[in-house]
Amino acid sequence: MKIAASPTQSIYEVTRNQTRVLVDTMVILESHRVGSWRALTNQYKVETVEDCVIETQTGFQRRKGQMIDAEELRKSLSAVHSVDDGERADLTMRMSDNLKLHMGEESLWAHAIHRNDAWVFCGPDRASLNFGVQMGFRWNLVSLETLLADIGYRPGIPLLSAYTEKWLRGTLAELVIA
Repeated sequence: MKIAASPTQSIYEVTRNQTRVLVDTMVILESHRVGSWRALTNQYKVETVEDCVIETQTGFQRRKGQMIDAEELRKSLSAVHSVDDGERADLTMRMSDNLKLHMGEESLWAHAIHRNDAWVFCGPDRASLNFGVQMGFRWNLVSLETLLADIGYRPGIPLLSAYTEKWLRGTLAELVIA
């Protein structure tokens, strides 16, 4: 995490200008559900991977009636990254056998661990968070609630608990202890 440039400037305010926010499929879906996607992408440099974009177009969200336009999604993101076989292989070598990530999370982590710039990772999956902690990225993990609060956005619909700072901190504490 970056240190604030001045006492009146929040850490995330500096982050908005210099750090990339990597989001998984579930964060994209939740942001759309509560109507915060535009605010999030207007204030942060939000990035993801191809597999997460694909996941927004398939599966459970369709049964809930939530449809996300893939073209609009791509336009709203700062970047959509492809992940190659070498990055996936490196991730597999680093991952313990007991961890099972979904395809989008796996691809996002395969991309993230090879970055040389400043980034934070936003995604509520326990296995994904566990991987982040195991790899030494605990301080790169951020909740959707924290990102939205920093830009002054209050969703009209409450976030599901897994997207809150309280849930993230509790889960990280459990993972660090384990």
